[in-house]
Amino acid sequence: MLDTENTHWDAIVIGSGMGGMTAAAALSNVGHKVLLLEQHQTLGGLTHSFTRDEFTWDVGVHYLGHMAPGDRERALLDWVCDTPMDFVSLGSIYDTVHIGSAEPLSLSRPYEAQELDLKDRFPDEARAIEAWTHAMREGRDAVMRIFPTRAMPEIAGDVLDWWNRRAISKWCARTTQEVIDDLTDNRELAAVLAAQWGDHGGRPSKASFAMHALIAGYYLESGSWYPVGGSAAFAEHMLPTISRNGGDVRAATRVLGLLVEDNTVVGVRTESGEEIRADAVISDIGARETLDTLLPEDCGPADWKAELRGLPSSIAHFNVFLGFEGDIESAGATKSNHWFFPTGDADVVWTDAPDAPPPHMTVSFGSLKNPAHDPGLRQKHTGQLIFWADWETVAKWADQPPGNRGEEYAEFKRRAEATLMAEFEKRFPGLAKMVVYQDLATPLSTVSFTGHRKGAFYGLDVTPERVVCDGLRAKTPVPGLYLAGQDVASPGIPGALWGGMLSAASVDPKVFRHFQG
Repeated sequence: MLDTENTHWDAIVIGSGMGGMTAAAALSNVGHKVLLLEQHQTLGGLTHSFTRDEFTWDVGVHYLGHMAPGDRERALLDWVCDTPMDFVSLGSIYDTVHIGSAEPLSLSRPYEAQELDLKDRFPDEARAIEAWTHAMREGRDAVMRIFPTRAMPEIAGDVLDWWNRRAISKWCARTTQEVIDDLTDNRELAAVLAAQWGDHGGRPSKASFAMHALIAGYYLESGSWYPVGGSAAFAEHMLPTISRNGGDVRAATRVLGLLVEDNTVVGVRTESGEEIRADAVISDIGARETLDTLLPEDCGPADWKAELRGLPSSIAHFNVFLGFEGDIESAGATKSNHWFFPTGDADVVWTDAPDAPPPHMTVSFGSLKNPAHDPGLRQKHTGQLIFWADWETVAKWADQPPGNRGEEYAEFKRRAEATLMAEFEKRFPGLAKMVVYQDLATPLSTVSFTGHRKGAFYGLDVTPERVVCDGLRAKTPVPGLYLAGQDVASPGIPGALWGGMLSAASVDPKVFRHFQG
């Protein structure tokens, strides 16, 4: 590790999530000396993995789109990695949707295949399904026209937005539910079309349709993929790029604030009192979190800060990490994810924890997706249960430190875990018998690890206002300060990758040369 005392860096990146690692590695590759700081012991942000009782889980990766050979995002990732990562295809079927008591519906790729799947299930809705496919393609193209403006000078970005104003108004400014309602009044079909909203965290009634089209389209265009070795492989392959080019990576280093001189950000101050200076500081901790925890209140335009603070948080969630022993595939486990909506409505979250059954559950079996996983003689496998929830279910304990929330919170977790496991047993009774380890994480766990307000797993909500927000440019109005990650582009690993690239390109335009792969 390099001695940073009295060292001036070309750039400091705060946060080692996908966006932070990408920005740091990209700048390193074009000749900059970069210091990456992470407050936790484990690097990688929500791409990190953790181990308990010989089981290992990937926290924030359940599948990825746009990682096929030849995809632009795959080429960008190869460029920022010290050595290329390996990915494995999860096959043509990547999600299975369970709506009410209807038969499960497997979702396959590409667009044409999924259209046929839907027509087979809903033969009287052929016209609506074809219109949905068209809308998905148009919506994806519309939001992709916005992304480049996040790394442009403001006047150039405004001109491009004006040029594309009709498409932006038609697809970005309407919600997913509004688009669906214009196409069909078939309740089951409507739920199927909206079911994958958990991939971006925006409820159908609130999310920009264009963002839904973008994220769902990842899998329709080039399939679903999983990193060989699990999500920890991102840090393993990307961080050496920084050190190889003269930079450094420091874990367990909490940044308490930004150093500001003459209204310009010139470095950071750490929890230990160390002041580290740089020509540019990139924050990957979230746009609003950057304002609320790092930037002095008297710094930066008031209207810009008010615009960002006015954007709502994305959804919170409960997560049950499961360890199995046995032949889980014979008991119903699959590489594809399972989305359950027992009420028949997809626009639902768990509001009455801990005792009432949740209105939604997503089930994912990570060990089946990772070819590097060795189950051993005991056939050890892992899975996750995800339940989107209202932050208010745990808000009363938010001001209490982890590990010191008292017996009331411990009892809440016990009851919640029992309720959620009962829902899993109802759907997978054979698998429930193979569970030998289980652990519940609440929205408070998300706050502890990411610092995101209200346990927002995806940072800012993907509302129409967020999608067209000028304040989310990578280069902020505060000289020397840049934003990276999901908030700059879109939720998920590919979105955070783009957010990091846009941030790096805003610091040094030489990065733009690599955008075409």
